[in-house]
Amino acid sequence: MDLVVVGARRVDEALLKQRHQVFVGLLSVLDGAVVTAAAGAAWAGRNFMNAQPLLSSNWRDFLWPQPIAVQVPVTILCLTLLRLYRPRRDRAFYDEFVQIVKLGGLATILSLAALYALASPFLSAPESKWQLALFGLLVIVFMSVHRMIFRIALRAVRRRGWNLRHAAIIGTGRLGQITAHTLMRNSWTGLNVQYFISHHPTTRRTDLLGHPVRGGVDAMEKTLDEHPVDAVYLALPGSHAAVLPQLLARLERFTVDVRIIPDVNPKYTPFSTTISELDGMPILSCRESRLEGLGGWAKRVIDIVGAVVALLIFAVPMLIIAILIRLTSNGPVMFRQNRVSLAGHQFRIYKFRTMQHVADEQGLPFAGGDENGWTRRNDVRVTPIGRWLRATSLDELPQLFNVLGGEMSLVGPRPERPELVGKFRHDWRGYMLRQHVKAGMTGWAQVNGLRGQTSLRKRLQYDLFYIRNWSLMFDVRILWMTLFKGFVNPNAH
Repeated sequence: MDLVVVGARRVDEALLKQRHQVFVGLLSVLDGAVVTAAAGAAWAGRNFMNAQPLLSSNWRDFLWPQPIAVQVPVTILCLTLLRLYRPRRDRAFYDEFVQIVKLGGLATILSLAALYALASPFLSAPESKWQLALFGLLVIVFMSVHRMIFRIALRAVRRRGWNLRHAAIIGTGRLGQITAHTLMRNSWTGLNVQYFISHHPTTRRTDLLGHPVRGGVDAMEKTLDEHPVDAVYLALPGSHAAVLPQLLARLERFTVDVRIIPDVNPKYTPFSTTISELDGMPILSCRESRLEGLGGWAKRVIDIVGAVVALLIFAVPMLIIAILIRLTSNGPVMFRQNRVSLAGHQFRIYKFRTMQHVADEQGLPFAGGDENGWTRRNDVRVTPIGRWLRATSLDELPQLFNVLGGEMSLVGPRPERPELVGKFRHDWRGYMLRQHVKAGMTGWAQVNGLRGQTSLRKRLQYDLFYIRNWSLMFDVRILWMTLFKGFVNPNAH
């Protein structure tokens, strides 16, 4: 009987491996077509820059000395090195996009090196370097669109019950049930819950959430032999964490993917969690911001470009606003105040002055302000011009200089005064997590109408959601929504 079970399991494993090879083969063919298209577009772009018809060259020139014969195999090799053929059912597209960006640079460098090694006559042309650089950019664009479409197609297929991978969940407590609910709710991953194994040594329970419970951990090996699966999710309660190393050692006998679901509330780990290694010691990072490294660099580039473009667009309106403030009230045109941004760093924020008395704007709770010093609706301190500036958010335009100086970002949680940060850090759990990113001119809370005298708790929820789910596309979405919802809002006063 044991030989029959082991033989059946080997057949299942061989079938799974065969299916994976077919999948990788299909994907590599599609990738090759996409790389060829990127190389062809770069070649056409070279002709365009030389004021030639896009398809004027002989097709033999397109194949060689044009570097497509090198670029396609080199790029496929880079795809393999960057592990872009590994299954990514439960991983976000952002992680794949980061690898694709690396692919563009690596493929360009290795293609150039290979062409030098082959002494290709292609490199003798002065515009050849520009063609290779354009190829690197187009590979990123084409491959990102291709992989996104491929993901969407796979999701549609998996929702119809095809291309599934079956999973067992070890743990029948709250965490195990959350894991099952999450996998069932996200059917696009193609991960299908087959059964549970209790985290207790034995159990009398036979059913949970419509799935069978096949004994306890004492019989885990027998269960996995008789009911093979593709993946095992360890969802043990915190009280059973001590048995985790033992279970991992026992699971080494099986060719299954093993994933650990930590018994930690997501509200305490709002950033992406990663595992690294230092001299053989594993390190679990549960608060590693996506804004570190390439993500932060790309966001900074968008901030600089966006701020410069916005200053060019609003230069004349800002000059007119400054003149109107000077003519209609006493005091300086600009209002400066200490605010808190990334890592608790304090900086001087710039705004157009909107109140009669500059001293009133230091945030002190008097002369019409609330207990936090925030302005109320119809606040008597606000000038007529200031009321219009606040309603249209034009008083915030000088913060573009804060963005250029690196003290703020275009998108992020709104900056708060130091004394209020000191107060809220004790009153609101999780408030200080806002200081893990730069303060922004606009944010997810603001484009959803949370301005003025709205719920601080709700604002914090939206800010933490932004931090947890940050991506460049999320920033672009917020900036786009700001054009329609961020300037004029009934809660702005």
